[in-house]
Amino acid sequence: MGSVHVRNIARQIPEANLVAICDLRLDVAQKIADELGIERVVADYHELLEDKSIEAILIATSTDTHAYIMQDVAKAGKHIFCEKPLALDLKSIDEALTTVKEAGVKLQVGFNRRFDKSFKRVHEIVGSGEIGRPCILHIISRDPEPPAMEFLRVSGGMFLDMTIHDFDMARYLLGDIEEVYAIGKVLVSPEFEDIGDVDTNVLTLKFANGAIGTIDNSRHAVYGYDQRLEVFCSNGVAMAGNESENTVIKGNPEGLHASRIPHFFMQRYAPCYIEEVRQFIECIRDDKPTPTNGVDGRMAVVLGHAAWRSVYENRPVKVSEFLSSNDSDAN
Repeated sequence: MGSVHVRNIARQIPEANLVAICDLRLDVAQKIADELGIERVVADYHELLEDKSIEAILIATSTDTHAYIMQDVAKAGKHIFCEKPLALDLKSIDEALTTVKEAGVKLQVGFNRRFDKSFKRVHEIVGSGEIGRPCILHIISRDPEPPAMEFLRVSGGMFLDMTIHDFDMARYLLGDIEEVYAIGKVLVSPEFEDIGDVDTNVLTLKFANGAIGTIDNSRHAVYGYDQRLEVFCSNGVAMAGNESENTVIKGNPEGLHASRIPHFFMQRYAPCYIEEVRQFIECIRDDKPTPTNGVDGRMAVVLGHAAWRSVYENRPVKVSEFLSSNDSDAN
């Protein structure tokens, strides 16, 4: 993701001036720097924190480093864009968010799907009230294949590395979630059993506004990257379907044939990665609140932990079991 953001900033976001790349693997960073004409490459991010001309840092490191890098960046007085999740444990998140608030810097969390044009339009329709009161949300989010096992062993599991996006989308569309009930199984890839993870799940959600929702996930949608959602309301419905490679439908004696859907997230959500960082830059320039903040980042992790507890204990789990005072005042 770091290389994705670097290329996007350098090529697609003229409002930003990309001055340096940091990576422990200097050879990897130097190759990208040479490609993009970036003069400064460092292995220690502390060198960048000492540079007063740098206003913001984008963190796309491994998850276990996010929280302490955020604290160092905040203490240096620089604004922060951090990829999700903020951390896997809530204590680390709370400590980081406290530091961010005390420093008075801006924080944006990388929930890119909020910036998808179709999902954003559903949000606008539902929020306007034109189709009535939201009643049922359904999110379908299925990957074509699982990530590398090396990543999965440290990812926090399906609910914290995959479903986390759907938790954030559910909150984006219908607001706060009060209760989660999750069923998770290993139905496709037996190796998930060895790491205590699942590859298939269905969740039900209870929202504070009275609406109910479902999320279904799979790690193995052989037909492509399946991304759909629907909000059923008292006076209508708003739906966003999969995007195809093109709109052509071919007919022959075997029937009608449509184009493939995108294979993976970098195809489906490529414009979103540009737009989220562009808006982050805009928030710094115009001193506006960021569209995804620390509360959003923490709540998505809370919901992931609630889902795991639901699976382990085979019961609906109240989100209040995980909440603390930080939720009301985190940046």
